[in-house]
Amino acid sequence: MYDPTIFENLKVAFENHIYDLDNRDEKITIINRVDRMDFAILSRYFAIQFHLVDQRDVTAEIVLQASIKELAGEILEIPGENLGCTLSVRFTKTVQNVAIECPQIEQALNAIWETDTQLTQTLSFVHGQQVSNYLNSIDMTFKSKITEEHMADIADLLAHVLESLDVLKGI
Repeated sequence: MYDPTIFENLKVAFENHIYDLDNRDEKITIINRVDRMDFAILSRYFAIQFHLVDQRDVTAEIVLQASIKELAGEILEIPGENLGCTLSVRFTKTVQNVAIECPQIEQALNAIWETDTQLTQTLSFVHGQQVSNYLNSIDMTFKSKITEEHMADIADLLAHVLESLDVLKGI
């Protein structure tokens, strides 16, 4: 009998919660979804991007990944392996005053999340155009892998994402 992997179970759990926020609760609008199996390196990648219904300028993307090591370790039932998935949350927004807004963003997100995450802000602009705004891609990667034991935490995680979207639109 087929036994779904940790990745598959977490992906479905995230989809269920996020689609409920879109369809049932009408708090968000889903704008993109990626579900990829990379046959070159035998890895899995799932991402779902959305924004608050009333705020299109700030987006959030939940990214779930599993490498061949995690997938094979689970399927082959290798003992002693630290199996699970990598979870990241990516926020995207424009900023004008980098020196002021980027530290505000970091401080606000650290206050909301208070977890063991790696926060990175990457700024970009279109070459050849007058630079008045930068696109800020804010990546929060959780340092610990997640497993099916974390499924009960998905609703709280998504509540933090919605709160982050609300706070980021004010910066």
